[in-house]
Amino acid sequence: QVQLVESGGGLVQPGGSLRLSCAASGSIPSMYRMGWYRQAPGKQRELVATINSRGIINYPNSVKGRFTISRGNAKNTVDLQMNNLKPEDTAVYYCNLRNGWSRYEDDTWGQGTQVTVSS
Repeated sequence: QVQLVESGGGLVQPGGSLRLSCAASGSIPSMYRMGWYRQAPGKQRELVATINSRGIINYPNSVKGRFTISRGNAKNTVDLQMNNLKPEDTAVYYCNLRNGWSRYEDDTWGQGTQVTVSS
């Protein structure tokens, strides 16, 4: 089993910054993809940023140039630096780990952390 714990959410004004962290523990596979999804009220969950075990990074256009995903200082940790935040970034942000060895979509999810961007 894999466990994920998120931290770093909060309230910030438009144009501000936040840094999220996700720590994975347990039986982590050698091939994996870790990253962040977000879900706003009444909307579907969407991908924010991912990094896999080979270091390949993926961003959607909505955050590209503003958000940066990276390895954390601690082992099996990823960080998401969010700059120039906009009100439309308001959502619950969920950490995700996908097992790269499975023939199915074998996902583990964190509990989520609230990010609110408002004046």
